[in-house]
Amino acid sequence: MARVLALLLLALLAPTTPLDVGAQQGAGHHPVAAIRAAVVAAVPDAGAPGTTVEALVDDRLRLPACPQALQAAPARPGTVEVRCAAPAWRLYVPVRVRRSVPVLVVRQPVAPGAPVPAEALAVETREVAGLASPGLSDPAQAVGQLARRLLVPGTVLTARDLAAAPVIRRGDAVALIARAGGIEVRAEGRALGDAAPGDRVNVENLATRRIVQARARGAGEAEVTAR
Repeated sequence: MARVLALLLLALLAPTTPLDVGAQQGAGHHPVAAIRAAVVAAVPDAGAPGTTVEALVDDRLRLPACPQALQAAPARPGTVEVRCAAPAWRLYVPVRVRRSVPVLVVRQPVAPGAPVPAEALAVETREVAGLASPGLSDPAQAVGQLARRLLVPGTVLTARDLAAAPVIRRGDAVALIARAGGIEVRAEGRALGDAAPGDRVNVENLATRRIVQARARGAGEAEVTAR
C-alpha cells in the first residue's frame, strides 16, 4: 500500500513532458496580434513612406492556434483574407489604410492677385483622404506665383489657387518672333495686354501697325501664332 501511494505521489510531482506542453499549446488560441501582423503584411504598399495600415480585428476573437505560418492575401478592396491550413479556419479582416503626403500650407494671408512670398508657406504632412484635390509640395512651385483668390492661413495650396505672374504687360516693348521653314524673323512690337508664359496676347507690329496674336515666351518675347 505504501509503495502504491509513493508511486502516485511521484506521478503528481513529475514535471510536464514535452508532449503535454504541445497538447496545451494546441488547445490554445491564436494570438490576435499575430493575425493583425499577417493582415498588415498582405496589404500592398503597407511599408511605403507615409502609409499606415490598421487591421480591424476584435481583441475578443478566439481562433484555434495555427502551428503553420498564416496565409493572408487581399480579398477585395478594404478587406484581407487570412487563413490557417490546419486546423482549418478562415477570416476576412477589414483594413483601414491611411496615406499621408507633404503639402504646402498657407501660414499668412495672401490677397488675390498678390505674389506668394516664401514666408507665407510651410510644408506639412496631411492625410490624402482629407484633401479635396492634390496639393503642391515644393515651395518653388508657388513662390512668386499670383494668388487667384484670398489665401487664408491653413489652406492647402493647389495649382488651381495660383496663376503665373505675367512676363509681358500692356505697353511693354515686345520682340515679335515668327518662324517658317527653319527661318526666324523678328520685329518690334508693343503689347496690348498682359500675358504669362504660354498665354496668348495681342501685339501691335510697330513697323506695319498691324495687330497680331502671339504667344508669350518670356520677358519681352512673343512668338507669332496662327489665328
